[in-house]
Amino acid sequence: MWTDEQIKGKLLHKLTRAGKFMHSHTDIDNLQKGFPGDLRGRVKELIKVLMKEKILFEKRTSYGFHTSINSSKETRERIDYYISKFFEME
Repeated sequence: MWTDEQIKGKLLHKLTRAGKFMHSHTDIDNLQKGFPGDLRGRVKELIKVLMKEKILFEKRTSYGFHTSINSSKETRERIDYYISKFFEME
């Protein structure tokens, strides 16, 4: 069973592996890929939560919404925490 922290960790791990920091961004719909179908709605909700926590940036484009990681000093601890929760699960 996936916890919210593990889902956030997987999302952030996926973005860090792809190098999606600050000005490099990806479509929000791409982040749901790799999760079981029954979790995809929850994943979308948690993306919004990460944006409210200012861990993710939102970029509006003419072809949809994109996101990237806020790599400021204030957010790095929380990013590492969530990613560590994801790795504890494996």
